[in-house]
Amino acid sequence: MGQLFLAAAFTAVLLTYGVYRRYSRVSLGRIPGPKSTSFLLGNLRELYQGQAGEADFKWQERYGNVVRYKGALGEDALMVSDPKALQYIYQTSGYHFPKLAERRVLSRMLNGRGILWAEGEDHKRHRKVMLPGFGGPESKAFLMLFKGCAESMTTKWMEIIGNSEGQSTILNIPAWMSRATLDAIGAAAFDYRFGSVQDQDNALAHTYTNMMTDIFGSPSATQLFIQAVSKYLPMSVLDYLSDHGTNRRLMRMRETSDTAKNVAKDMVKEKAEGLLEGKGSRDVFSLLVNANMAEDAKTKLNEEELLSQMSTILFAGHETTSNTVSWALLELAKHPEIQTKLRSEIRATEAAIHARGQSDFTVADFEAMPYTTAVMKEVLRFHCVAYHSHRYAGRDDVLPLSRPIVTENGEVIHEVPIPKGTRIVASIAAYNRNKDLWGDDAHVFNPDRWLADAKGRKGSSIGVYGNLMTFLGGIRSCIGWRFAVIEIQAFLVEIISNFEFSVTDKTERIRREACLVMAPTVEGELEKGVQLPLRVSIAVRDE
Repeated sequence: MGQLFLAAAFTAVLLTYGVYRRYSRVSLGRIPGPKSTSFLLGNLRELYQGQAGEADFKWQERYGNVVRYKGALGEDALMVSDPKALQYIYQTSGYHFPKLAERRVLSRMLNGRGILWAEGEDHKRHRKVMLPGFGGPESKAFLMLFKGCAESMTTKWMEIIGNSEGQSTILNIPAWMSRATLDAIGAAAFDYRFGSVQDQDNALAHTYTNMMTDIFGSPSATQLFIQAVSKYLPMSVLDYLSDHGTNRRLMRMRETSDTAKNVAKDMVKEKAEGLLEGKGSRDVFSLLVNANMAEDAKTKLNEEELLSQMSTILFAGHETTSNTVSWALLELAKHPEIQTKLRSEIRATEAAIHARGQSDFTVADFEAMPYTTAVMKEVLRFHCVAYHSHRYAGRDDVLPLSRPIVTENGEVIHEVPIPKGTRIVASIAAYNRNKDLWGDDAHVFNPDRWLADAKGRKGSSIGVYGNLMTFLGGIRSCIGWRFAVIEIQAFLVEIISNFEFSVTDKTERIRREACLVMAPTVEGELEKGVQLPLRVSIAVRDE
């Protein structure tokens, strides 16, 4: 009882100090933004309980690209989609805008102390060791592995459709894509065959199923409040509470983490035996191990860190690609004219490949397919799977702006002073729909924008691919973005070449579910988890 009282008193002191610090520093109150709906929760319910990007788009349209919103207990925070401000946060002063402590705790729980968890010098060390595995030549070398995994899935689809009435069937696309991309990441990153497309009982595929909606979907007001005020607790306390809490979401997270770690340990054992026998290959993990061996003892990754990198690659490398391709197929089903044009380019390239006496696409073929590239970039822009990135100001700072903003008292400002500790939601979704960058039709799915000149995409250069923020930018840019681009292209080309997609009676009820990543679900059927049912038939080939 005494310990409980001390813990409560300690928390109260921290909260009191936090509130005092907030009201005794530079105010963000003059920055325009929505009115708070609650002192306890501010605007958090609107931001986190709606669909992914829903509040972002509304606030951006009304208040601009830097929006002040209220967090818990009246705290001022910023949502940012201004290109110059984001360039400053992620490139110019990246390490001065660290991740939030409570989100690092979640990252540690899911994937261990890997590159997504690391900050500062640790992050530099992790990134240096991992970079050799994700270079341009290394990523291009995996194309045939990606193609093989895509073909394995399409073979299963052919069988299902062949046995269906009317030679078409409705498939839940993400369920298949998740397994196929897990197989792809296993083969390319670890030279390991999961076989989860064929084996419906694969343990890792099973634990990843609906993981994000189970853990992060539909947060209650209480959960939002607890997460918001947890910033006042030391990270060691947050680690303890997350490791011992009995909340079903925490338990689901630990279950997923344990399964991934066990799989990683099995792969490490198998890989170590192979390396000792001189059987090292060019998979990502072998390259990572070799790079780590070349490092100074002080900068090497330890065993826990290596296992954490493996868990991170497994999770991030298949979840994001799976959802991206699923969203792409939804748009193609909704826009049959785009689907037909895309298939025509793929078939024309196939014919050119056969004419030169070859049978397989190369990365050079992909790069010579402008419409396929345009469709992929537009999917990455319109349906960015990671829609938010959370940071805080590690010191008093000033954000530069691409476009001046008018404060609530009518003053025009070209930069925003922010006090140390200010929480920032970098809205990837809103940046990718910024009309200054993408034109007045930014909220329309239109691959043709990528075939026009680049006048609509001028300004501060941030993203590593197409100036999109989908893979972030600067020091925290996605290390595997080249890997992901080639994988997405391989799957799209294989799938669209062979199948035709059309909408179902559930298409209008598809939600952009906000669960740390943006996953498709069906309105009124959230208990069924991730769903995107589309009608699939075999695409006709001209004789």
